[in-house]
Amino acid sequence: MTPPPTPDGNHGAGPARKVAAQRVQAMPDPDMQSAGFRQARLARKTALIEDYVELIDDLLNDGQEARQVDIAARLGVSQPTVAKMLVRLEADGLVTRRPYRGIFLTDAGHDMAAQSRKRHHTVERFLRALGISDANARIDAEGMEHYVGAETLAAFSQALEAGLADFLVAARKKRSG
Repeated sequence: MTPPPTPDGNHGAGPARKVAAQRVQAMPDPDMQSAGFRQARLARKTALIEDYVELIDDLLNDGQEARQVDIAARLGVSQPTVAKMLVRLEADGLVTRRPYRGIFLTDAGHDMAAQSRKRHHTVERFLRALGISDANARIDAEGMEHYVGAETLAAFSQALEAGLADFLVAARKKRSG
Protein backbone atom coordinates (compact mmCIF):
# COMPACT_ATOMS: atom_id res chain seq x y z
CA MET A 1 0.00 0.00 0.00
CA THR A 2 1.30 3.44 -0.94
CA PRO A 3 1.64 5.88 1.94
CA PRO A 4 -0.56 8.96 1.76
CA PRO A 5 1.03 12.04 0.23
CA THR A 6 2.88 14.33 2.60
CA PRO A 7 1.96 18.03 2.74
CA ASP A 8 4.58 18.75 0.09
CA GLY A 9 3.01 16.17 -2.28
CA ASN A 10 5.87 13.71 -1.96
CA HIS A 11 4.57 10.14 -1.47
CA GLY A 12 6.33 8.73 1.57
CA ALA A 13 9.69 10.29 0.84
CA GLY A 14 9.17 13.23 3.15
CA PRO A 15 10.75 16.66 2.84
CA ALA A 16 14.15 15.51 4.14
CA ARG A 17 14.66 13.03 1.29
CA LYS A 18 13.48 15.58 -1.27
CA VAL A 19 15.97 18.16 0.05
CA ALA A 20 18.77 15.57 0.09
CA ALA A 21 18.03 14.66 -3.51
CA GLN A 22 18.30 18.31 -4.51
CA ARG A 23 21.79 18.53 -2.94
CA VAL A 24 23.29 15.65 -4.93
CA GLN A 25 25.76 16.98 -7.47
CA ALA A 26 27.58 15.30 -10.30
CA MET A 27 31.02 13.91 -9.56
CA PRO A 28 33.74 16.47 -10.28
CA ASP A 29 36.18 15.99 -13.11
CA PRO A 30 38.86 13.45 -12.05
CA ASP A 31 41.71 15.92 -12.60
CA MET A 32 39.97 18.54 -10.47
CA GLN A 33 39.14 16.05 -7.74
CA SER A 34 42.67 14.66 -7.62
CA ALA A 35 44.09 18.20 -7.47
CA GLY A 36 42.03 18.81 -4.34
CA PHE A 37 43.28 15.62 -2.73
CA ARG A 38 46.88 16.43 -3.71
CA GLN A 39 46.58 19.87 -2.11
CA ALA A 40 45.17 18.34 1.09
CA ARG A 41 47.98 15.77 1.28
CA LEU A 42 50.60 18.47 0.79
CA ALA A 43 48.96 20.63 3.46
CA ARG A 44 48.95 17.72 5.93
CA LYS A 45 52.61 17.09 5.17
CA THR A 46 53.65 20.68 5.84
CA ALA A 47 51.19 21.54 8.64
CA LEU A 48 53.27 20.05 11.43
CA ILE A 49 56.48 21.61 10.12
CA GLU A 50 54.80 25.02 9.93
CA ASP A 51 53.41 24.65 13.46
CA TYR A 52 56.86 23.94 14.87
CA VAL A 53 58.56 26.74 12.96
CA GLU A 54 55.86 29.25 13.87
CA LEU A 55 56.02 28.27 17.55
CA ILE A 56 59.81 28.55 17.63
CA ASP A 57 59.53 32.01 16.07
CA ASP A 58 56.86 33.01 18.61
CA LEU A 59 59.06 31.89 21.52
CA LEU A 60 62.06 33.79 20.18
CA ASN A 61 60.00 36.92 19.46
CA ASP A 62 58.62 36.78 23.00
CA GLY A 63 62.17 37.08 24.31
CA GLN A 64 62.36 33.48 25.41
CA GLU A 65 64.71 30.77 24.31
CA ALA A 66 63.17 28.15 22.09
CA ARG A 67 63.94 25.03 24.10
CA GLN A 68 62.82 21.50 23.43
CA VAL A 69 60.99 21.32 26.77
CA ASP A 70 59.01 24.50 26.02
CA ILE A 71 58.08 23.36 22.52
CA ALA A 72 56.88 20.01 23.89
CA ALA A 73 54.76 21.70 26.56
CA ARG A 74 53.15 24.16 24.14
CA LEU A 75 52.40 21.56 21.47
CA GLY A 76 51.25 18.96 23.99
CA VAL A 77 53.69 16.31 22.80
CA SER A 78 56.60 14.45 24.36
CA GLN A 79 60.18 15.71 24.30
CA PRO A 80 61.33 12.72 22.19
CA THR A 81 58.69 13.67 19.60
CA VAL A 82 60.08 17.22 19.53
CA ALA A 83 63.65 15.89 19.29
CA LYS A 84 62.74 13.85 16.18
CA MET A 85 61.06 16.83 14.54
CA LEU A 86 64.02 19.10 15.31
CA VAL A 87 66.32 16.68 13.49
CA ARG A 88 64.00 16.90 10.49
CA LEU A 89 63.74 20.71 10.66
CA GLU A 90 67.52 20.98 10.86
CA ALA A 91 67.94 18.62 7.88
CA ASP A 92 65.41 20.75 5.94
CA GLY A 93 67.46 23.87 6.67
CA LEU A 94 64.78 25.54 8.79
CA VAL A 95 66.47 25.56 12.21
CA THR A 96 69.90 25.46 13.76
CA ARG A 97 70.65 24.09 17.20
CA ARG A 98 73.46 25.13 19.48
CA PRO A 99 74.31 23.09 22.55
CA TYR A 100 73.11 24.80 25.72
CA ARG A 101 71.74 27.72 23.67
CA GLY A 102 68.45 26.44 22.28
CA ILE A 103 66.96 26.41 18.81
CA PHE A 104 67.15 29.18 16.23
CA LEU A 105 65.47 29.69 12.88
CA THR A 106 67.38 30.04 9.65
CA ASP A 107 66.30 32.64 7.09
CA ALA A 108 64.17 29.96 5.43
CA GLY A 109 62.63 29.14 8.81
CA HIS A 110 61.83 32.81 9.45
CA ASP A 111 60.23 33.08 5.99
CA MET A 112 58.08 29.99 6.59
CA ALA A 113 57.01 31.26 10.01
CA ALA A 114 56.06 34.66 8.57
CA GLN A 115 53.98 33.11 5.78
CA SER A 116 52.26 30.73 8.19
CA ARG A 117 51.55 33.52 10.66
CA LYS A 118 50.08 35.71 7.90
CA ARG A 119 47.74 32.91 6.78
CA HIS A 120 46.77 32.22 10.38
CA HIS A 121 46.06 35.89 11.07
CA THR A 122 43.93 36.27 7.92
CA VAL A 123 41.88 33.13 8.62
CA GLU A 124 41.40 34.08 12.28
CA ARG A 125 40.27 37.63 11.39
CA PHE A 126 37.87 36.24 8.79
CA LEU A 127 36.32 33.83 11.29
CA ARG A 128 35.92 36.63 13.82
CA ALA A 129 34.24 38.76 11.15
CA LEU A 130 31.74 35.93 10.70
CA GLY A 131 30.92 36.21 14.40
CA ILE A 132 32.97 33.26 15.66
CA SER A 133 34.18 33.79 19.24
CA ASP A 134 37.81 34.81 19.71
CA ALA A 135 38.71 31.49 21.36
CA ASN A 136 37.08 29.33 18.68
CA ALA A 137 38.43 31.50 15.85
CA ARG A 138 41.95 31.07 17.23
CA ILE A 139 41.57 27.29 17.57
CA ASP A 140 39.89 26.80 14.18
CA ALA A 141 42.37 29.04 12.39
CA GLU A 142 45.20 26.88 13.73
CA GLY A 143 43.89 23.96 11.72
CA MET A 144 42.47 25.79 8.73
CA GLU A 145 45.52 27.95 7.99
CA HIS A 146 47.34 24.98 6.48
CA TYR A 147 44.56 24.02 4.08
CA VAL A 148 43.55 27.42 2.69
CA GLY A 149 44.68 27.94 -0.89
CA ALA A 150 46.03 31.21 -2.26
CA GLU A 151 42.78 32.13 -4.04
CA THR A 152 40.69 31.50 -0.92
CA LEU A 153 43.12 33.42 1.27
CA ALA A 154 43.04 36.35 -1.16
CA ALA A 155 39.22 36.30 -1.06
CA PHE A 156 39.31 36.31 2.76
CA SER A 157 41.64 39.32 2.70
CA GLN A 158 39.52 41.12 0.14
CA ALA A 159 36.39 40.42 2.18
CA LEU A 160 38.00 41.85 5.30
CA GLU A 161 39.24 44.95 3.47
CA ALA A 162 35.94 45.61 1.68
CA GLY A 163 33.76 44.96 4.68
CA LEU A 164 32.33 41.48 4.87
CA ALA A 165 28.68 42.32 4.11
CA ASP A 166 29.54 44.28 0.95
CA PHE A 167 31.91 41.54 -0.15
CA LEU A 168 29.26 38.83 0.24
CA VAL A 169 26.81 40.79 -1.91
CA ALA A 170 29.45 41.26 -4.62
CA ALA A 171 30.42 37.57 -4.46
CA ARG A 172 26.79 36.49 -4.94
CA LYS A 173 26.47 38.79 -7.95
CA LYS A 174 29.71 37.42 -9.39
CA ARG A 175 28.48 33.82 -9.03
CA SER A 176 25.06 34.52 -10.54
CA GLY A 177 26.35 36.81 -13.30
